[in-house]
Amino acid sequence: MIYTYKTNKTCSRQIIVNVEEGIIKEVEFIGGCSGNTQGISALVKGMKIENVINKCRGIDCAGRGTSCPDQLSKALEEIIRMQY
Repeated sequence: MIYTYKTNKTCSRQIIVNVEEGIIKEVEFIGGCSGNTQGISALVKGMKIENVINKCRGIDCAGRGTSCPDQLSKALEEIIRMQY
């Protein structure tokens, strides 16, 4: 399943997530800090959705109340909700 999530309050504008059977196959951030978003994408590849949500939820960037990793957790939570 490929899912596109529109981010909120971050430098990245969008996150494209490819998930199969609860495992993250690929993540692409549109916009944002290139090195950081590439690093996040590489680190979460092959991980279970729930593990990524638990690690990334609530991370703050510059007092915005969210971050690219936090927005990724929100995208993954939406994917879970869509499946049930």
